[in-house]
Amino acid sequence: MRPDLSHEIELSPPFHDIDLMEVVWHGHYVKYLELARCALLAKFDYDYPQMLASGFAWPVVDMRLKYVQPALYGKTLKIRAEITEWENRLRIDYVIRDASTGRKVNQAHTVQVAVSMATKELQYICPPVLWQRLGVKPE
Repeated sequence: MRPDLSHEIELSPPFHDIDLMEVVWHGHYVKYLELARCALLAKFDYDYPQMLASGFAWPVVDMRLKYVQPALYGKTLKIRAEITEWENRLRIDYVIRDASTGRKVNQAHTVQVAVSMATKELQYICPPVLWQRLGVKPE
């Protein structure tokens, strides 16, 4: 049975994230994804410090966001992050919802690749330490 590779966080956009149109400025969504990604990876004890200690950097090489409706100040958001690929790259899919209504605000995904800290070379297959931490095998 495959382990649950998802995690959800809640946050309320702070006032300083709001633009002149009185909605969350689009660039701040990236920060919210990062918070969800770190919480997800921490669940598997493989957040950025553990990645570095294992000898790998994991830069984000692709990020896509689709804005469905605006996030508002004073509203709580639920951000769900789920690892959907782990063999050759680490892909995480996200859904941001208004916590009170359940309505989708944004959907996104990020792609990260492993880079050896010793050689600075891209790894075309994710290192086994990722699979061990996630409790999965390559597909």
